[in-house]
Amino acid sequence: MAILTLNNLGQAFGGFDVFTGLYGSVEPGAKIGMVGPNGIGKTTLLLILAGLAEPSHGGFTLSQGVRMGYLRQEAMQAFNELDNTVFEEMMGVFDEVRAMEVRMRELEDCMATGDTTDALLEEYGEMQHQFELRDGYIYEVSIKQTLEGLGFKPQHWELPLRHLSGGQKTRALLARLLLEKPDLLILDEPTNHLDVEALEWLETRLRAWDGALLIVSHDRYFLDKTVNTIWEMSRTGIESYRGNYSAYLKQREERYERSAALYQQEKERLEKELDYVKRNIVRASTNAMAVGRLRRLSRDLIAIRSVGIVAFRESKSWSQLAEQLDVGHARPMGVMEAEQELKALQPPNSRPPKLNFNLKTTLRSGDLVMRGRDLRIGYPDAPLFTSDDIVLERGERVALIGGNGTGKTTFLRTITQQIKPLVGEIDLGASLKVGYFAQAHEDLLPENTVMDELIRHQHMNISQARQILGQYLFRQEDVFKKVGDLSGGERGKLAMAILGTHGANFLLLDEPTNHLDIQAQEILQEVLEKFPGTVLLVTHDRYLVDKLATQIWNLEKGHLQIFQGNYEEFLAARDKQTMTEQKAAAVAKKEAKAAAAATSVPKGQKNQKNKGVATLEQQISEMEAVLERLNQDLQNAQKSDEIWKLSEQFATSQSKLDALVAEWSAMAEMG
Repeated sequence: MAILTLNNLGQAFGGFDVFTGLYGSVEPGAKIGMVGPNGIGKTTLLLILAGLAEPSHGGFTLSQGVRMGYLRQEAMQAFNELDNTVFEEMMGVFDEVRAMEVRMRELEDCMATGDTTDALLEEYGEMQHQFELRDGYIYEVSIKQTLEGLGFKPQHWELPLRHLSGGQKTRALLARLLLEKPDLLILDEPTNHLDVEALEWLETRLRAWDGALLIVSHDRYFLDKTVNTIWEMSRTGIESYRGNYSAYLKQREERYERSAALYQQEKERLEKELDYVKRNIVRASTNAMAVGRLRRLSRDLIAIRSVGIVAFRESKSWSQLAEQLDVGHARPMGVMEAEQELKALQPPNSRPPKLNFNLKTTLRSGDLVMRGRDLRIGYPDAPLFTSDDIVLERGERVALIGGNGTGKTTFLRTITQQIKPLVGEIDLGASLKVGYFAQAHEDLLPENTVMDELIRHQHMNISQARQILGQYLFRQEDVFKKVGDLSGGERGKLAMAILGTHGANFLLLDEPTNHLDIQAQEILQEVLEKFPGTVLLVTHDRYLVDKLATQIWNLEKGHLQIFQGNYEEFLAARDKQTMTEQKAAAVAKKEAKAAAAATSVPKGQKNQKNKGVATLEQQISEMEAVLERLNQDLQNAQKSDEIWKLSEQFATSQSKLDALVAEWSAMAEMG
C-alpha cells in the first residue's frame, strides 16, 4: 500500500500553471529521484508535500501514522530560535532512549544489591529488548558517525546552532533527519554543501535506508548510487522510470523514439481515414459509410486535441477516454475542418529544447601534450603540493580531483603559464592550442551584451554570432542581454560558446558543469566524449568523471597522485587501501580492549542472576562472527561500490562491538 499518493496535483501563480495533473505514488521503501528542467516546479512540489505550501488544485494523501522528514534546499532559518549545540540537538533525537537507559541503570543497581525479583528481571529483559531495537547501545556512536560523515569535525560539535553558516545548518538538519529515521525522507538538493567524502558517506547511508526516499538532485552520480526509480517532472505530469539515473537515460531515449513512431503511425491512419471520406462522401452508395467514418474521425481529432496524439494512441479504453472528454456530444467536423485539424497536428514535444554545439579543433597536436618533472606547485609564501611525474598524451581525458583549497585551479593557471612552478618544470608539446574555461568566468566583461562579448573574443559578423549563440539557447532578444545580468548557468554557456570558437586541441576546464541543469550537463558530456583533442577537467561532477576520464589525478594531503585508469578503478584501488588500514587499526583496538577486559574481570566471574551480562556475551559473540564474515567478504570484493558498502558495514559493526564490550565490562564489574 502506498504511503504517499498524488492525485491530480497542480500549482498555479496567477494565470500561469507551474505544473498541473501530477499523479504518482510512493511505496514503502521506494527510493525515488525526481528530475526535470530548472523552473519546472520540483521545489514547489516538495514544499506542498511537506505541508509548507498549498496546491492550487488536486491534492495528495499521506498514509496514517507515516512520519515524514523534509530537507529544504537551503536551511538558513533552521534552528534560529534554539540555543542548543550541534551535539545536544542530535542527542535530542534519542530523549526516549536515554530515559530508558536511566531506568535500566536503576534496575541494574537493584540487581547488583541482590534485590532481584521475577518482576524486576522481566521488566529489565523487556526494556533491554526495546533499548536494543531503538539502537540504545550505539546511539552516541551513531551521532558521532553521522556528524563526522557529513563533515562536522569534533571541534564543531559544541558550536551553538544559531551561529552556524547556512551550509552548516543544512548539514545539521540532514544529520538530525538521518538519526530520526522517518518513514519518508524528502531531500531537496542534499549534495549542495557536501564535499566528495561526505557525499560518498551519504550515498552509503541512503543505500541502506529502510524507509522511503524522494530526492531532487542535479548530481547524476548521486542519483545513480541512491535511487531505483526516476520521476521525470514536466508541466503536465510525472513520467516514472524503473532503475537509477543511467537506466532512466536509456529508457527515456527509447520513449522518445517510441513516441515519434506512434505519432507517425497514428497520423498516417488518420490521413487514410480522411482520404476515404473525401473519396466516398460524394457518392450516394458510400455516403452513409463515409459520414459515419467522418464522425469517428472527428471524435478522434477532438480527443487528440485534448490529450495529445501519443496519449490518445496509448489509451487502453477508448470508451473511458471518450466519456472523460465528453467527445460523444461534440459537434462532428466537416471535411475541410477535419483536414485543417489534421494538418495542424504537431509531433510530440517529448524532447525539450537542447544545446546543439560541438567543440572542434583546427590543429592536430603532437603525441606528447604535457610533461611535468619534480614539481612543486603554489606560491612562494604558500606552497600547495608536490606531484608525481606527469606524462600526458594526445587523446587522453584527465580528471583532476581533490578537496576545495588544495590547489586545482592554481595548477591550471600554472599549466597556462600565468604562474610558474616553485620547483621543477612543465613542458607543453608541439602544435598545441590551449583553450581555458575558467570557473569564475572572470574574463567576461559584465557591461557587454552577449553578442558583443562573443564577437570581442572571436571576430565574426552578426549573422554568424546569432547562429553560434542559438546553439547555446541564446535566441532572439537574449543575445542583447548584459553579461552582468546573466544567471550562473547562462554565463557558463556563453563561456563555452566562446571556447568553442577557438579551435583548441587541449582543453583546460575548471568546473564546467557549475550552475548547469541535468540536461545541459548531459549535452556537455556528449560533446566532450566526441572531442578529438585532449581534456584536463577539474570538476566535482563525479558522473562526468565516471563517464569521461581515462586518467585520475588525485590531489590529496599535499601531493598529486597520477592514477592510470578510469574512476571506478581508482575508487576500487583507493577503498582497498583504506580498508587495509582500517582493518589493521580495528584488530589492534580489539586486542587492546580484550586485554583490558581480561584484567578488569577475572575469568569465570559471572553474576548468574544478571541475565543482562549473559545476553551481552551472546551479542558480543555474534558481532565478532559478523566482523569475521565481513572481513572475508572484503578480501573477495572487487567493485568499488561493494568495497565501500562492506567497509561502512565493517566500521559500524566494529562500533557496535566496542559499545557491547564496554557495556559488558561495566555490568560485569558490578557483579
